[in-house]
Amino acid sequence: MAEPVPGDLSRPLVPMSAPDLTDEEREAVAQVLRTMHLSLGPQQEAFEAAVADTLGARHAIAVSSGTAGLHLCIRVAGIGDGDLVITTPFSFVASANVLLYERAIPVFVDVDPVAGNLDPDLAAEAVVDLARGGRAASRWLPRRGAEKAGTLKAILPVDVFGQPADYERLGRTARDRSLALIEDSCEALGSTYEGQAAGLLGDAGVFGFYPNKQITTGEGGMVVTQRDDWAEMIRALRNQGRAPGDTWLEHTYLGYNYRLDEMSAALGRAQVSRLDDLLRRRQQVADWYQEGLAGLVEVETPEMLPTTTRLGWFVYVIRLQSGIARNEVSRKLAVRGIPSRPYFAPVHLQRYFVERFGYQPGDYPVVEDLGNRSLALPFSGVMNESEVGMVCDALRQVLAGS
Repeated sequence: MAEPVPGDLSRPLVPMSAPDLTDEEREAVAQVLRTMHLSLGPQQEAFEAAVADTLGARHAIAVSSGTAGLHLCIRVAGIGDGDLVITTPFSFVASANVLLYERAIPVFVDVDPVAGNLDPDLAAEAVVDLARGGRAASRWLPRRGAEKAGTLKAILPVDVFGQPADYERLGRTARDRSLALIEDSCEALGSTYEGQAAGLLGDAGVFGFYPNKQITTGEGGMVVTQRDDWAEMIRALRNQGRAPGDTWLEHTYLGYNYRLDEMSAALGRAQVSRLDDLLRRRQQVADWYQEGLAGLVEVETPEMLPTTTRLGWFVYVIRLQSGIARNEVSRKLAVRGIPSRPYFAPVHLQRYFVERFGYQPGDYPVVEDLGNRSLALPFSGVMNESEVGMVCDALRQVLAGS
């Protein structure tokens, strides 16, 4: 097989990401195929039990994706037509999309410049102003599409790049106003906030298990909650609305096909049994990057907040110094066989959010600054020190203009 050459990103010198799989995972999937029990079976139950036990969750409910899990949380929280939900525009678009599924209105709030998470002071200010209504509320609402805005129902923070948001302050705001707090922890499995597991800091949390996550099921997700009422409804809604006591073809609620298949659950069960080792490997890769990029004045490396007592690394995202053409840096890295990705594109400037709500550049300056300067470098738990060194060397060369 020919070696990859610089500039050929069909076969990059270093892959952008890769799952960490062993023969144990492969055999777990093969065993399911031999049994032919492919849905709602013992592997799903074992996977859920393993996640619940690992995190200390009362309930863990497997679903087909992190997006599906977030959507179910929105439904269970009673969020519907015209309701308002405070969330962040610095995220993968799914965290806002799930609100639109239920015809709710996202109320975007800018983020803190260090972690890129929802700014708790601005969120608290928005809650007060939205309750006052009138001109105070209009400060936070989109230019159009909110003419029939209803009641503020929830706060939906995102644990950006695996770092938990400030749940002490966000939780206080939610409790004071009787708002649901739904945690998008799709990037944060294994992270902890003041010693508490990410995902368990609100009414419910959601993890995603895409191939670049801390563990993977191929596609899949998990909702975790300490609330019995939410767990019972989420289990029903993920399975076409079949409530406890319903027979095979009875469905009490309008539900969805958001089940996780047995093959994916078997893979997840095997992966979660290795979670500590998987997190340790990812931490080692992040440490190599931190060392390799130290002293590079054009680059801001990720900063761990004091409240983050463990960071379950999802991606390794740097920020380039203002004035550096991020996309040109990415292009020059690609010429050297090194893939990279702008991360994130602000949600409010996605085409259909602009068309529907009238957002404009400048609406959320911190988000837009981070969106313009952030660059995800190749990252996975199977990278070795030499590969990290190749990426760091290539980045130094590009920034030096060589």
